[in-house]
Amino acid sequence: MNQQIILKQRPSGTPNTDTFEWTKTPISAVQEGQLLVKTLYLSVDPYMRGRMSDRKSYVPSYELGKPIEGGVVGEVLESQSPDFHKGDFVLGGYGWQTYATVSAKTVRRIDPTLAPLSTALGILGMTGLTAYFGLLDIGRPQAGETVVISGAAGAVGMVVGQIAKIKGAHVVGIAGSTKKIDYLINELGFDSAISYKGDIPLHKALATACPHGVDVYFDNVGGEISDAVLRRLNKGARVPLCGQISSYNLEKPDIGVRPQTFLLINSALMQGFIVSDFAKRFPEGIKELAQWVNSKQLKSQETIIDGFDQTVNAFLGLFTGDNLGKQLVKVADPSHG
Repeated sequence: MNQQIILKQRPSGTPNTDTFEWTKTPISAVQEGQLLVKTLYLSVDPYMRGRMSDRKSYVPSYELGKPIEGGVVGEVLESQSPDFHKGDFVLGGYGWQTYATVSAKTVRRIDPTLAPLSTALGILGMTGLTAYFGLLDIGRPQAGETVVISGAAGAVGMVVGQIAKIKGAHVVGIAGSTKKIDYLINELGFDSAISYKGDIPLHKALATACPHGVDVYFDNVGGEISDAVLRRLNKGARVPLCGQISSYNLEKPDIGVRPQTFLLINSALMQGFIVSDFAKRFPEGIKELAQWVNSKQLKSQETIIDGFDQTVNAFLGLFTGDNLGKQLVKVADPSHG
């Protein structure tokens, strides 16, 4: 039997366990061109909250009564495709379920000798690619410039900071705990890190950490944190707009500080993006990221929770800052290797 977590009802405000339902369903027979895949790791991500609402976004809303879709690393148990064999490891998007019968065209093979399998959902997957293209194509950091990252201890944020350091920038991270601050500075080499929950008001902490202003602001969070950073933009600053997790669970729009004035007076650029905008260039990004990982210039951090039954708890923890780096759920071990 296949276990699934489906969307039971659309959440009002922050999702909770009542938003979801656990079901069991027979595993579908494998037809020509299909694979039976066993889930090894699945991803939980902030963007999933937006898809739970019935409103226009860059991807369709989740359907009620259907499994939550998202990134999965799995093992092929049966293949009716000449392109895959039993025992192959694959990356797919079939989401929160323990098995799936899928078209071979919807997955890609993973080479387990290059890096741990879980990295295909993180630093060598959409997470790393989001950081890579958002920072380098939109942020365009130059040596000596100041780069500020909100949500800096999250999956994307910590990769952004490390790439900015590789490019010679002065890197300042914003996070929510002493543990995360210490990790950013002492493990990842950030020049400075600020706690938005600290005793010092954020605008004062930013003035100390960014005495020469902000040239690139990689925005993962929005809200009051971004309001404070926007006030310190330099002439010609660039703002890659990646996420707005502070507003995902709000029922009413968060007006806050309007950014137009800060963009206008500084001739600054704010550009939203989705990683799929760069799909044709994914091989370029993965190649570069892999080189940095193998040369130890880029570190990967994951928070992995064991057990399919912990998937919802792992997802809800994203909104309270429980995770350090990429949040994954380990569902099963490989059958071999």
